[in-house]
Amino acid sequence: MTEHDAAPGEAGGVRVRFAPSPSGDLHVGNVRTALYDWAFARSTGGRFVLRIEDTDQTRVTPEYIESAQDTLRWLGLDWDEGPGAGGPFGPYLQSERLDIYTEWVDRFLSGGHAYHCYCSQEELAQRREAARQAGRPSGYDGHCRDLTPAQIAAYEAEGRRPVVRFKMPPGSTTFTDLVRGEVTFDHAHVPDFTLTRSDGAPLYTLAVAVDDVIMKITHVVRGEDLLSSTPRQIAVYRAMGVPEARFPVFAHLPYVLGPNGQKLSKRNGVVSINWYRSQGFLPEAIDNYLALLGWSPGENRELFTMAEMATEFDLAKVNKNAAQFDVRKLESINGDKIRALEPADFAARITPFLAEAGLVATPPTAAEAELIAASAPLIQERIATLGEVPAMLGFLFIDEAKFTIDPDDGAKALTPDAEPVLAAAEEALASVEPWAWEAIERALRGALLEDGLGLKPRAAFSGALRVAITGRRTGPPLFQSIELLGRDRALGRLARARVIAAGGDPNGGGAGGGSGLL
Repeated sequence: MTEHDAAPGEAGGVRVRFAPSPSGDLHVGNVRTALYDWAFARSTGGRFVLRIEDTDQTRVTPEYIESAQDTLRWLGLDWDEGPGAGGPFGPYLQSERLDIYTEWVDRFLSGGHAYHCYCSQEELAQRREAARQAGRPSGYDGHCRDLTPAQIAAYEAEGRRPVVRFKMPPGSTTFTDLVRGEVTFDHAHVPDFTLTRSDGAPLYTLAVAVDDVIMKITHVVRGEDLLSSTPRQIAVYRAMGVPEARFPVFAHLPYVLGPNGQKLSKRNGVVSINWYRSQGFLPEAIDNYLALLGWSPGENRELFTMAEMATEFDLAKVNKNAAQFDVRKLESINGDKIRALEPADFAARITPFLAEAGLVATPPTAAEAELIAASAPLIQERIATLGEVPAMLGFLFIDEAKFTIDPDDGAKALTPDAEPVLAAAEEALASVEPWAWEAIERALRGALLEDGLGLKPRAAFSGALRVAITGRRTGPPLFQSIELLGRDRALGRLARARVIAAGGDPNGGGAGGGSGLL
């Protein structure tokens, strides 16, 4: 026996693997599978293995492989064995395991479990169409199963390069799926399948089965779309000489559906995890929400930590029915997770979004870091994603020459009726001491409410004054915003907003300019 023999051995405990074939960003379905694999390993004290299925290098590139690992790390899905972590059953990239697959193909051929198939794609298509029209199964018809030496020689004389097909035995395959219960496949509907391409490159069903055996995987947790490949993999296990008691246990997860009830795809919703990351969704929110797409800790709990999931996850609780992805629910959970962050953590997480918007340096200056720390608490209760932060806090960081007012908000708020309000606010703020939000609030209430202009609070603080200071009708608390903005900048913005309200040009062009830019 060699190191590649199918000797199950005693690996000890649960071993699960996540085996992506990254030809782009990991998507919602991929990550839900990885999350369940990780949680099952952690809840059982087992091992979580990352294996990259990259034999098709026309689609799977080094950049996508690194991106997949970066996404998993960001989500907190740390692996015990795999790229960068090592392990006793490496290498963990299938492109580096080709000699192993070649060895097993030779064994299958010599043992009568496989054969060379010389059929061309055109011939296969013609026979499939003929079978379809005759009402017969349209899978491979076994044409090359029992070729004579003369027939083989004739094909090879034509220059045909064969693929290798596995000889599916008669009968049926029955296994117990941890999610779906007992499942049976009649082999009449499982035709002989290809193990290699004509150039000898291994195909999925060969590589996945061989690797699961050699890496001593005990449980295969994966999507429902791969359910139909299970009898093929079990047939390969048997051909490898694996005792049935040592077969991996399967758990096929339900589909994740889009808003239209169809399988989630690029056509009916954003599926890339990196897109949600770029929009400011927290990794713990994505983990939490995706966990709920088929599993629940019970007691109607919707919010939990990764540590809690690692303790409580149970494959027996996975629902066999499809789950529907709802971005609004994800936003709700994301908002809850944002509000649960410690203030310093929240400030650190919003900093890259401010930097990406060009509002602070990378890394921030000492003054910028101080302003981030001071302003972050003002919005932590008010946002659903970190992507909202630049619009909410940008007015504090932007250079005065580049400060702008939202055109729609400016048109509604900075009307001629607003000019007396802005003038009274400017006069009140000019003499505020100390420059602190409590004193600012007292001064503005005195100038604009009953004792001053007689306005209602909403009219005084939700319209022209807020738009003049922040550029928008919605944002962080007004008085604290004015404090952080500083006296000179606040008075300057009020003065220029008064010009706009009066129909003038804030840049000095006289009446009639009304550009709305500050």
